[in-house]
Amino acid sequence: MERTQRWSEVDNYFNSKLLLEDHVLDGVLAANSGAGLPAIDVAPNQGKHLHLLARMKGAKHILEIGTLGGYSTIWLARALPAEGKLVSLEFEHLHVQIAEDNLRAAGLADNVQVIEGPALESLAALADQGVEPFDFIFIDADKPNNPHYLQWALKLASPGAVIIADNVVRDGEVVNGDSGDDRVQGIRQFTDLLAAEPRIDATALQTVGSKGYDGFILGVVNG
Repeated sequence: MERTQRWSEVDNYFNSKLLLEDHVLDGVLAANSGAGLPAIDVAPNQGKHLHLLARMKGAKHILEIGTLGGYSTIWLARALPAEGKLVSLEFEHLHVQIAEDNLRAAGLADNVQVIEGPALESLAALADQGVEPFDFIFIDADKPNNPHYLQWALKLASPGAVIIADNVVRDGEVVNGDSGDDRVQGIRQFTDLLAAEPRIDATALQTVGSKGYDGFILGVVNG
């Protein structure tokens, strides 16, 4: 049996035990696929992992960089209290349309604002507006810009905020300093910034599963 098949079987086993049947989220994935969006949503168990982390943090103001069709957005927004808010940034117009439809179907349209446009411009605009600091930030967009996203995240985060970045292992290529993949180099630069940044304490975990071999970085902004 190939490793990826076994990894998927393990994911399916735990999902069958620990994730309740969810027609809304199933519908989100179906809508995303039907609209031709790339199948790069977080896996269901990863979505619940984000949800639980946000609940553990007691997050009330979440920033997501990279919406896609809103699958992870919904997982995170469900962790918010009734008055909580989530801001999600997305470049692609079609993705924004699909995400907003999915959020309405999930009953979360009042809690989530999807901002269309280049994320770096949207982040600068949020800073100019003096937006309330975010206590939970999920970075899952174009990896070459991860170093810039980290810099903005630190500016927009409250003390004690949780910052998570997805897809940081990239099938192990993150250790290849000679990689010609700008996504890999973006993650390496992102990691170098974290290593040199006294405002945040971070670690990285490798993951395997239905999405293959990857991982995430988790950090907490020092108070």
